[in-house]
Amino acid sequence: MSEGRPSSIGRRLSGRFWVEAGLGLANTVFALLTLAWRDWVEIVFKVDPDHHSGSLEWIIVAVAVAVTVITFAAARIEWRKAATASGAASA
Repeated sequence: MSEGRPSSIGRRLSGRFWVEAGLGLANTVFALLTLAWRDWVEIVFKVDPDHHSGSLEWIIVAVAVAVTVITFAAARIEWRKAATASGAASA
């Protein structure tokens, strides 16, 4: 197998990578859902903390995007570690 092929890297990926990638994906979906359905907080929790201004929803989107960026960056670091280990093992 050649260096950098996904099959050789895939075997070396840690559980941490999958948790980070999963959290990143979940937060992406959460941010997009909040953008598409802005009044879900009022419907689900039966409260209106921002009095329909939308500020709470924008805060939720901003936090979800920040968490997405952080978790995907951490997953990328794990991917690079696995790729480096894979390259070293095949050398």
